[in-house]
Formats: sequence, structure tokens, C-alpha cells
Amino acid sequence: METNHNVFSNSKITVTYEPCRCINAELCAKQLSEVFRSSVIPWIDLDGAKTKKIIKQVKRCPSGALQYYLNRKEVA
Repeated sequence: METNHNVFSNSKITVTYEPCRCINAELCAKQLSEVFRSSVIPWIDLDGAKTKKIIKQVKRCPSGALQYYLNRKEVA
């Protein structure tokens, strides 16, 4: 069964979430609840914390369900 990845972006970072990989450890919501919110939709709010803090939390995801990449500004 194929599932769609959830993609959340702001001007600096994009975070993807793969629900099939998630083991529901809830580390993201417990440790950075201003970004990873369990009771609202959309549940990831990338404006809730600084980019470095979000990256640090994504790297703690035990299942790898959360991933990130930095957005690059195009040079005109």
C-alpha cells in the first residue's frame, strides 16, 4: 500500500513526515510542542521555533519518519 508523504514548508526549511514509518514515540510532540502539535491540523507548524531547533528535533526521530531539507533561495 502506497501512502503520500506529508510535506510542511516555510521559507527556510521543509519537513516531511512518513506516517507508515512512525512508531508513535511522540518525542517530537513532547520535546518541541510549539512545532509538532498533536491536537491541531496541520500538526506541524514550522513557524513555531527557530530552524536550528526544528532540525535538532527532527534528527531525534527514532523511526526516521521525520526528515528535513533546507530551502534555497533562487538568485535572480
